[in-house]
Amino acid sequence: MAKAKDKADKDTETGGKGGMIKLVLGAVLLLGLGAGGAYGAYAAGLFGGDKGVAEPDEPKLVLKGEDDPYPLPGAEKEKDAAAPVYGEGGSKYRTAYYSFEESFTSNLADSPGLVQVELAVSTRRDGRVLQWVHNHELAIRSAIIAQLAATSEAEVYDVTGKQKLAARLTKAINAVLEENEGFGGIDAVHFRGFLVQ
Repeated sequence: MAKAKDKADKDTETGGKGGMIKLVLGAVLLLGLGAGGAYGAYAAGLFGGDKGVAEPDEPKLVLKGEDDPYPLPGAEKEKDAAAPVYGEGGSKYRTAYYSFEESFTSNLADSPGLVQVELAVSTRRDGRVLQWVHNHELAIRSAIIAQLAATSEAEVYDVTGKQKLAARLTKAINAVLEENEGFGGIDAVHFRGFLVQ
């Protein structure tokens, strides 16, 4: 009997089996509330996942035959039977061009010679890139003239030199666009005319 009384006293002090069950149920309840709260925060986009993160709004590549969502103002949409048919070769993306109306003239580096070029640029991205070229043409002209002035006379007479110049011009134009719009997008510069005097 003394054993039963000691056990009863011990159960009363610690809460006994009923106390243990209450403790376990309390822990399970707290874990459930925590998990439910974490799921609610995740679903609300407070952490983790891609739900609250927007994709940057940058110009996208345009497939051949696909309409440009941002056509240049005044550009005709080709929706009739005369629309171009693209072959299976080459890039699967269409290339759009922008020609600068005025030519560029500059002195050559360390030379009394002059260079005069007529340029166009190309992109495979949507029309926003060419709209930006048009909008920032003054700053782009300045960057192009600076690159021409840094070009040696030997470079302008050499095919490899002209290719390097085109690459530098592409980089300079993209730098202006990145500074002003946060994205470049020009794939190449093309010489429509090239005169050295």
